[in-house]
Amino acid sequence: MSEPRNDGVRQPALIVTSPCAAPKAAVLLLHGGRADGLRPPPPWNLPEARMRPIGSRIAEVTARHSVLIGRVRYRHRGWNGVRADAAYDARRALDELAGLAGPPGTAGSLPVVLVGHSMGGRAALSAASHPLVRAVVGLAPWCPPDEAAGHLGGRTVVVLHGDRDRTTDPRGSADFVRRARESGARACALTVAGGDHAMLRRPGVWHALTAGTVAGLLGLSPLPPAVSQALDSGAVRLV
Repeated sequence: MSEPRNDGVRQPALIVTSPCAAPKAAVLLLHGGRADGLRPPPPWNLPEARMRPIGSRIAEVTARHSVLIGRVRYRHRGWNGVRADAAYDARRALDELAGLAGPPGTAGSLPVVLVGHSMGGRAALSAASHPLVRAVVGLAPWCPPDEAAGHLGGRTVVVLHGDRDRTTDPRGSADFVRRARESGARACALTVAGGDHAMLRRPGVWHALTAGTVAGLLGLSPLPPAVSQALDSGAVRLV
């Protein structure tokens, strides 16, 4: 049993960074964190800063398409074992997004893509069972060997992982994608040659491939060829 959450007055979990009056789709960003840590993220948070250029690139490719872009606010810096705090906050943000999207009965048609890095990738994959979620883009996600994948049936999952990552395991991502496909997900993994965990090596590849994948998953443009081929074949592809 998880520990009870006694968090006092809560701030909203959803931070809208690119609003629109009548969204037709939404993208939520989930930054990284730590395995353990009950303190809140600091005002200047490096994991959140790492996601800003990706968020800006996504905003560029979705401009004029009525796509709301936001990010998830974490109450704690860590995942914290069975508490799975980041996943809990992701689901809260999705519930809040449903309230913004329109009256009951209309929000279910709003397609949402979750884009998560590291711990945020784990949170995005965990929260993908939410009815709003259509797809997840995981960037160097934290995928333990026993991480559940059975809830991803009917979703699309695209994972990017650098082969020089020393923080999270690219093999864990590949294994998670395999289990997701066995559960009925349309899923693939791509290896960023020379890529590190912080996405500082070959940043142009990380940013362009993530934004292009999001646009393709939302039907705004074709998927990047490498992603389309990987989704069709199920093989891990090198980019």
